[in-house]
Amino acid sequence: MQRLIPSSERLPYALYRADQVRELDRITIEDQGIPGAELMERAGRAAYRLLRRRWPNARDITIVCGAGNNGGDGYVVGRYAQADGLSVRVLYLGDQRRLGADALAMATHYREAGGSVEPFQVLPQGTDLIVDAILGTGLEREVAGAWAQAIEAINLHPAPVLAIDIPSGLHSDLGRILGTAIQAEATVSFIGLKQGMFTGSGPDCCGDIRFDALQVPAVVYSGQVLSARRLDWKKHRGLLGRRPRSANKGNFGHVLVVGGAPGYSGAARLAGEASLRTGAGLVTVATHPNHAAYLNLNRPELMCPAIEGPAQLDPFLERATVVAVGPGLGRGSWGRKLLDRVLESGRPLVVDADALNLLSERPSMRDDWVLTPHPGEAARLLRTETAAIQADRFGSVRRLHERFGGVAVLKGAGTVVCGAANKPPGVCDGGNPGMATAGTGDVLTGVIAALVAQGLSLEDAGCAGVCLHAAAGDTAAELGERGLLASDLLANIRALVNAEPES
Repeated sequence: MQRLIPSSERLPYALYRADQVRELDRITIEDQGIPGAELMERAGRAAYRLLRRRWPNARDITIVCGAGNNGGDGYVVGRYAQADGLSVRVLYLGDQRRLGADALAMATHYREAGGSVEPFQVLPQGTDLIVDAILGTGLEREVAGAWAQAIEAINLHPAPVLAIDIPSGLHSDLGRILGTAIQAEATVSFIGLKQGMFTGSGPDCCGDIRFDALQVPAVVYSGQVLSARRLDWKKHRGLLGRRPRSANKGNFGHVLVVGGAPGYSGAARLAGEASLRTGAGLVTVATHPNHAAYLNLNRPELMCPAIEGPAQLDPFLERATVVAVGPGLGRGSWGRKLLDRVLESGRPLVVDADALNLLSERPSMRDDWVLTPHPGEAARLLRTETAAIQADRFGSVRRLHERFGGVAVLKGAGTVVCGAANKPPGVCDGGNPGMATAGTGDVLTGVIAALVAQGLSLEDAGCAGVCLHAAAGDTAAELGERGLLASDLLANIRALVNAEPES
């Protein structure tokens, strides 16, 4: 008996491009002998199960179907809903005479069961739920005309939306909106998760993501190399391991934070405390003399020497396991000189903020650093526009790695990590809009540096760090996203690094 990929509430870690999922679909049909109509039936049934579980009180369902296989899935949902006694209508877009054989069969079954089908003109105001079965994963051009008008009408309607496989208008590979796209409350995806659902505009469009493998045999997946990996803290927590009872602070590394020009001391302070909370044994914040004396007034565990110039950094660089450079560094003479000395030190680096901006002026390549740009900083590093970075976040993080070496961490919704040209990038599906506030990037810098100090490889530290940071932000957001502060993450970081890893 063949082993099946399970369908569950916990999402798989493997992510694929649209063409790969189509190939998985083909292999399932041609090599495994599972008819396309059967897969369509399973997809519609899985979508309907989610619909009933998530919206048990919905009694009036409107399904908007396109002319492809995605529309066929929608007709199956309609048939199940009608059999359950719900009020159902299908509104179609496009030429229904162009339906493929499987989708046509599902539309026929729905009609024969007495289902209501009419062209899309206007959405009924009283419907409880809208099912998006308009466009599938093959979309490459911008949505326009009647299709765009329908999507915009759905987004303006007060009813929640369930998207089938992927929200219509979202690019499956890039996470980019092609003109306009459905803003779903939930999306159920089939056979393989599409990488674009987890970064850029993907999270906004998809809402809560669910997955069903449609009972596809595991052997089908053996020939496809995943295009990206989904990252989460549950999986990466185990990298830290247990601490021996005989441990001392020297076993867990010494993080040196270099930053905090006049007026920007808070950034360096946040990075330093984040390193302590993540478990670094020692943390030194080498900062400007103007505020060094009071930077640690309410965090005495931080060592905060006053650094006038680069020569004063040398004894601290000698003792450091890893250097985090950039938080509040500034672009003036003080920051430039300190960055030059850090780059000469031979220590592993985590580079952020103004250190990245200065690096963009004098690019270099090395293997012993983690770069953590947000899209604007990434655009300066790659000498392009922020919009170009966001239009292809997976491609952008690969270009950062190719141009600068080491590990590239492209921050933002669905932070993407690339540490090797021959390894699929990772994308973190945690985090929330409340984290779009001053200082959260400085916290991430400190987190990654502390993980390096504790012995993780640069790539593991980058992947685990973004997941830990996102999980801390999600815990903090339980009190609400608006008004969340970067410092709200700190206590949550401690709790998360001490939680038992899942087996």
